[in-house]
Amino acid sequence: MEVESKVGKILYSDEIVYRFLSDFNNFKVLVPADKMKNWSSSEDHCHFSVAGMGETGLRIIERTPCKLIKVTTETGSTLSFLMWIQIKKVAENDTRIKITVKADLNPMLSPIVKGPLKTFADSLIDKMEEFDFSTK
Repeated sequence: MEVESKVGKILYSDEIVYRFLSDFNNFKVLVPADKMKNWSSSEDHCHFSVAGMGETGLRIIERTPCKLIKVTTETGSTLSFLMWIQIKKVAENDTRIKITVKADLNPMLSPIVKGPLKTFADSLIDKMEEFDFSTK
């Protein structure tokens, strides 16, 4: 199963956006506090629990400066997936961003998980569009 977020527009340079998103320590401001608990992070890893889904961890496995950040779940996570954060410079302070998530799920679970996963990816894009990257 593959889910793509909407394309977001961020009014900062691709370099600023990439630098922020390529460090999991910065992600806590993007995730809804009411959905995730017990957040801990380093530059390459984060660990948290999601209500109703249990504990999970993420790890950045690939970085292409100002273009791509590739993330996977840690061993032992409740849900196993790959996530790509694509970054595209359109103009000096106009960057587009899209999140793609690919999960290997039981076909019975796909319809149940697909909607919430799309909603989550779109909400991350919404938060990125609203975030003041100049503070980081």
